[in-house]
Amino acid sequence: HDERYQEERAPTWHARDVLVERARRAGAPCLLVSPCPSLEALAAGPLVTPARAHERGGWPMLDVVDLRREDPMRSRLLSERLVDAVRSDARVVCILNRTGRARLLACERCRELARCERCEAAVAQAAAGEQLHCGRCGLDRPVVCQACGATTLRVVRSGVRRLRQDLEALTGRPVAEVTAASPEGAPTRVTVGTEAALHHLDAADVVAFVEFDQELLAPRYRAAEEAMALLALAARLVGGRRDGGRILVQTAMPEHDVVHAARLGDPGRLVEAERARRELLRLPPAAPVAVVSGAAAEAFVAAIDVPLGVEVSGPSADGQWLVRAADHDQLADLLAATPRPAGRLRLSVDPVRL
Repeated sequence: HDERYQEERAPTWHARDVLVERARRAGAPCLLVSPCPSLEALAAGPLVTPARAHERGGWPMLDVVDLRREDPMRSRLLSERLVDAVRSDARVVCILNRTGRARLLACERCRELARCERCEAAVAQAAAGEQLHCGRCGLDRPVVCQACGATTLRVVRSGVRRLRQDLEALTGRPVAEVTAASPEGAPTRVTVGTEAALHHLDAADVVAFVEFDQELLAPRYRAAEEAMALLALAARLVGGRRDGGRILVQTAMPEHDVVHAARLGDPGRLVEAERARRELLRLPPAAPVAVVSGAAAEAFVAAIDVPLGVEVSGPSADGQWLVRAADHDQLADLLAATPRPAGRLRLSVDPVRL
């Protein structure tokens, strides 16, 4: 499930796919192991799972804070349960991602997060301010709260440094900030940082995802899988429920499939929901997708002879086109038959990041 196995430089390739293909050609067995396998990994072969009780015991307890019910007079991220954890003697790691995550909008009246009607990703206000735009599937809709009908939205702002300062002021306890440059295994009782902190520390009693909606609503089609992978990484630090492991998740969407699956210690629950979502949106592995980018992308897309069953959309804000086909053979034949124009052209099939 780890996206770090993907090589982003051309020609792009994924270590898992190379391993599976080499094993197939050599007639050798291939075993893929993951606490939360991606849909692509599950498509590689039959699934073998441990006994349900054993799998559930390996996941920590999930403590969910519904941010919609928090005291409006207090910072929305500083819930009572988070502050209590920091004030205790437990080793606490607070995770707050920023780069590449959703820039959240919330209704000023009811505090409901603004989401896409089609794929449920976070939406952003277009430059003109008259529409909300989804960066994941491209759908536009009016600036209206889906919950209460209000037309005023506000940006939910947050940052690691501000979080550290607020926690120190509220609890009177020293809080350390962990960055990618921090030494691994830094011996501090309470730390805040981005997900890099999960790679730098060896163990913790509590891992708190301060604003998990940034992960759930990220404008990428694998956002749910990536969020589940973060919880699995946190579980490595705190241990399973039989060891007293605990993860604190603060979210305005406690009913989300990722939260539900983690609560039950059953990643398979997410797989079922995510597979249906990918089929509905025609995204990998349900349907192949090619991302066309570069200076010559527009000319290349214009030259495509689009047959029945193929969909071409774009350009996106960053100048990319998407080409969807019924299967990989159709997509490969289509791309190979399209003449290459002069100029830089990049074709990425079924990219991990989209």
